[in-house]
Amino acid sequence: MSLDKIQLPDFLLPALFGETLVITDYIKASPVPQKTTTPPPATTEKVTVAPIKKLFLGDNKKNITVLVKDTEAVYLREEWLQFLTNILAACKLNIGDVAIINQAQGAVTFAALQSATTPKFLIAFDVDTQEIGLPFTIPHYQVQEFNNCIFILCPTLSVMLGNTEQVKLEKTKLWMSLKRMFGI
Repeated sequence: MSLDKIQLPDFLLPALFGETLVITDYIKASPVPQKTTTPPPATTEKVTVAPIKKLFLGDNKKNITVLVKDTEAVYLREEWLQFLTNILAACKLNIGDVAIINQAQGAVTFAALQSATTPKFLIAFDVDTQEIGLPFTIPHYQVQEFNNCIFILCPTLSVMLGNTEQVKLEKTKLWMSLKRMFGI
């Protein structure tokens, strides 16, 4: 079997090549004689391709996918990330344990999520089940299992910022759901 015919999925390429990919017109190979009589191009000019956008923020070490909808950031804005980091820490998790995907940067279906992140847990902020192609609805903060994945849908992260009584109520609802989800 030839290695030349292997095709890698798109989501795997950023992990293999990091933030940039460099293409060269001619790369010197090992001193094995070429079978062609055409001389190689004389140039070794490098062309830099724009950085490849990674599908998610985090390392997804524990197969926890966090969906957000933030039109102002690539992944999510700083104040939302700080809140999410604090919530994860309360669950004895960190950003390395999760995959944060911004639905506002390109709609992602649950089938695509299963392929890219293999979620065991999915926490969605301001994203409903129809947006990710699921055939059912879930009320906010209800813990629901489907297709080997446990779901919680929540309102936008912006309603969790601040110290008003309404914000405290939303944070409490989220915390109670997360405790049920992760068995804390």
